[in-house]
Amino acid sequence: MKIFNKKWSTLLLVFILIFTLTGCGGGSSTDSTTDTTDSSSSSDTGTGETETSQLGADTAGEDAIEFDYWTFVDLHGKHFEKMLGLWNEANPDRQIKLNVTVMPYDDMHNKLLIAVQTGQGAPDISDIEVGRFPDFIAGAEVPLVDLTDAVAPYADKTVESRLDIYSKDGKIYGFPTHVGATVAFYNTELLEEAGIDYTEIVTWDDYKEAGIKLYEETGKYLGTADTSAGWQASILAAQQGVDLTDDQGNPMINSPELIRGMEMLVDLQANNVIATIPGGQPDTEEAKGEYNMGNYASALMPLWFMSRFTNEMTDLKGKIAIAPLPVFEEGQPRSLGLGGTGTVVTKTAKDIELAKDFLTFAKISDEANIEIWNTLGFDPVNTDVWQMEEVTHNPDNEFVQYFQNNPFDVLNEIDGEIMLVKSTASSPSINNIWNTITTNEIFEDGRDVTEALNEAQELIEQDLQ
Repeated sequence: MKIFNKKWSTLLLVFILIFTLTGCGGGSSTDSTTDTTDSSSSSDTGTGETETSQLGADTAGEDAIEFDYWTFVDLHGKHFEKMLGLWNEANPDRQIKLNVTVMPYDDMHNKLLIAVQTGQGAPDISDIEVGRFPDFIAGAEVPLVDLTDAVAPYADKTVESRLDIYSKDGKIYGFPTHVGATVAFYNTELLEEAGIDYTEIVTWDDYKEAGIKLYEETGKYLGTADTSAGWQASILAAQQGVDLTDDQGNPMINSPELIRGMEMLVDLQANNVIATIPGGQPDTEEAKGEYNMGNYASALMPLWFMSRFTNEMTDLKGKIAIAPLPVFEEGQPRSLGLGGTGTVVTKTAKDIELAKDFLTFAKISDEANIEIWNTLGFDPVNTDVWQMEEVTHNPDNEFVQYFQNNPFDVLNEIDGEIMLVKSTASSPSINNIWNTITTNEIFEDGRDVTEALNEAQELIEQDLQ
């Protein structure tokens, strides 16, 4: 496969995006009253349309400063609406209105990158997905505001690895939304039909044994062979103490550890333990339909996937239990942080200090982390919240009601085992090749794992030249 030299492809993209920005007018519109908080279909994907709204009009006075906020996740606006009301109530002399623009994932990140690089048309505050974050902190001059001093009062109780992924040279440029601790979600109703106890699934061998039994008894699959996401590769690498990149951030896709992991998944597929799923991975509309119909009995996904169950797989209420991930050998780490969105202040913000203070309150404070759990169902990065039983075990909470066991019981069990997968300048190329070529060749075409991973390594290195 021939791939454009990265320098030329980037230059072409810049010209295209400049044209697009000119045609669209760049910034956000505040004329629309479209509700951007009614969809929770994704933690880290967009809705497919650009939507705008203004928050704070009912809580802020006429002298309030208006900030523009870009995101690619409808549900994040719901959280900011709650936090903005609390901020304006507590700060009568520093009130804010927030003009929210929700755009499709690629549109938002591409427009934002051009805007911060040119210094024109950028919002004051914006979300940036973890996989795209390296694009925004590359080079000598970072166009984002250093937030290190703002997070300092909360640093000791914030999961350090979640701050690290939005950092460069010891400076923090983005505030995380959640830990994204990866767990196993099990449909106990399906498993019990086959006489399987999910609590006895500790290793991948246990997972295989359970999956074979489930398929023999019910014709259903225990899990998925993902062809459009890299969650599984990250899990398998982290459990063996490696990453998808080396210490210098260079791609390391064909490591012996990842080859071993992918060969294990191929073996699971051959034994009908896992199978490809419509949509290519669990966090798609098609896949959620398959789960709702009971065709797959587990999803190995970050805890932010809880909101998918409560909003889009309502038929499974009371049937889903949460457990640590299976591992190759007992004693290996049973989780890692996956996915994520960092929220930033751009250097062209109208009032940088006010934007920093508000963002700190909205994303890092104790109040923010409690509301991130209550409103979004995400595992908060403030570990103090994990111990607040009145919050974590509130019987009125929809997530507590939905799942068979309490998510925070599992989170506290795996505390100290939540590994970090680095996001580097190589990550966009790795994700592109892995999600569009490599996994399809392995799981759909039956290509040899070693051959597929060696070719992926070559393609990624070529793309990075």
